[in-house]
Amino acid sequence: MPERTNEEWLRDLADGSPNRDAALDALRGRLKRGLFYYLSRERSDLADHPPEEIEQMAEDFAQEALLRILANLDSFRGNSQFTTWATRIAVRLVISELRRLRYKDFSLDSLLDSNENRAADANILTVAEEDSPERSAEKRDAWLRIERALNEALTARQRAAFEALILEGVPLDIVAEQLNTNRNALYKLIFDARRKLRQHLEAQGLSPEYILELFES
Repeated sequence: MPERTNEEWLRDLADGSPNRDAALDALRGRLKRGLFYYLSRERSDLADHPPEEIEQMAEDFAQEALLRILANLDSFRGNSQFTTWATRIAVRLVISELRRLRYKDFSLDSLLDSNENRAADANILTVAEEDSPERSAEKRDAWLRIERALNEALTARQRAAFEALILEGVPLDIVAEQLNTNRNALYKLIFDARRKLRQHLEAQGLSPEYILELFES
């Protein structure tokens, strides 16, 4: 069958269309192929998964993405090929779901409980092999002062949110759920935490510019 135009995709996928089943099968197949390529070629974190497992993941994600695409058909503006637009939706869904799976057992309590160990590990990681002994000592001292600022300047709730989002890269929705809050309130919490942390560090003579230069060099 020739490639459908954008208009034909929208027409055939519409409720009541006599071609709807065929269009759904065609789009599901496209999504599955695209997601299999993405999962197997572009996700290094899945490199040890066997091909049959990747294929099953692609099939499951394609079915889920299809439902989301159908629910948002009226948002398609025709600025790209319909299949390109649909594939972008599917890939975004996969990225979101894989991140959620990665942190499904995440606990802010466990993050805070391991704070001392994380600090010790970070002190070692911030020192590059080419650093002079003086530079290494400077980095360790700055990092210890940053750690102290996290404990002294921030409330427990601010520190938990800051460490999870900024230092650990946990998805915002998961942190919001753990803190029993919403995205807007969490944005405000992080904004206040950044401001307090900056003020505390600057009072000790540590400017953000100095910290960036120190750890990027």
